[in-house]
Amino acid sequence: MGWRSLVTRPEPAAEPRLTLSEVDAAFSELSLLAGTGSQGARQGLLAELMGSATTSEQVFLAGLVTGETRQGALEGVLLPAIAKAFAVDVDAVRRAAMFAGSIPVVAVAAAAGGDAALAGITLQVGRPVLPMLASSAPDIASAFERFGPGATVAVEAKLDGIRIQVHREGDQISVYSRSLDDITARLPAVVAAAAALPARRIVLDGEALALRPDGRPMLFQDTASAGSGLTPFFFDLLHVDDLDLVDEPTAVRHDHLARLVPRELLVERLLTADAEEASAFSQDVLASGHEGVVIKALDAGYAAGRRGASWVKVKPVHTLDLVVLAVEWGSGRRRGWLSNIHLGARTDDGGFVMLGKTFKGMTDQMLAWQTERFLELETHREGHVVFVRPEQVVEIAFDGLQRSTRYPGGFALRFARVLRYREDKSAADADTLVTVRALAP
Repeated sequence: MGWRSLVTRPEPAAEPRLTLSEVDAAFSELSLLAGTGSQGARQGLLAELMGSATTSEQVFLAGLVTGETRQGALEGVLLPAIAKAFAVDVDAVRRAAMFAGSIPVVAVAAAAGGDAALAGITLQVGRPVLPMLASSAPDIASAFERFGPGATVAVEAKLDGIRIQVHREGDQISVYSRSLDDITARLPAVVAAAAALPARRIVLDGEALALRPDGRPMLFQDTASAGSGLTPFFFDLLHVDDLDLVDEPTAVRHDHLARLVPRELLVERLLTADAEEASAFSQDVLASGHEGVVIKALDAGYAAGRRGASWVKVKPVHTLDLVVLAVEWGSGRRRGWLSNIHLGARTDDGGFVMLGKTFKGMTDQMLAWQTERFLELETHREGHVVFVRPEQVVEIAFDGLQRSTRYPGGFALRFARVLRYREDKSAADADTLVTVRALAP
């Protein structure tokens, strides 16, 4: 659902009567609609939801759908708030949240029993924990500086797949996503791989990928839709039989993992203290079709649910110089400004083909400038979209490509954001569709 589906809204309700559970149920149903006739069904369900909302509720829901709503209840705010509210140690709150996989469970425990109740929340096989996350560095050299001079680290391939956490208790195997959803039924190959391991109780961390016949990874969207065809690759082990490894150093967890999991199901890894050797390994990983590397301290425990300093990811940021083809009027805080820009690459015949849209990375100063600039280039309007002469070049950063039937270029940019407008380049200097296609794995 996008702004186009929200341009025309039904008459709002006169009195507030819409509940959170009704909104949740409506969004859940919308997410399941697919196939022939789904677009009409989606529009009907959305109209029904909006018709039950007051004017202010319609504005809020529209912002929620389009990503414009910012309500602030993030984990980084809630966990310290729980500690302050119930006079408990904030590190104990974070650790309990790691094992519980649920902030509400932790809040209830802190309120009822304080630090003692939080200490009672530990790793349980079968109950997913929040995954450990990596911070970012712009390059290998910068990443190595964070670990101190001469430190030996693990440099691992960063796979662009589905994060999986696999729990096995005897014959009972469960697979969870990064958001702790149970996705066991969708990944039979992952279940089979876990069932074949020589242990009765296991908690594994890894990625599931869709592979081509030559072993190269497919685009992320192919992985996301492949389901039963996904292959697991594991990079961490949190528990095996009677050993709880969460607090053990990375080096110890890796040793246990290597003894448990077949080599072909392990994420490729290099141990080194040499940044140049790590850079060469990173180039090999990128050439294999993966998206970068993660550098890990060998003496660190598993800080579940946290983006700590002991894991640092390095992946190249792709950039393209593209041409703005149209702009959409903003909403909410951006109302009155031209915000979401339509991005185009040059074609062989001198035209332009659309690759997607973005409103990310724009400062208020940039929004004011581009509003004035694109009104000068306006050719015509269709609803909230202002079409412009294809003259303005913009430098766009993005994380990768995905195939798209929505855009005529056949590809869309993943996580596109604006770096700067290029006053030094004309539309004839913009990147071509050929250049874009060459970036696909």
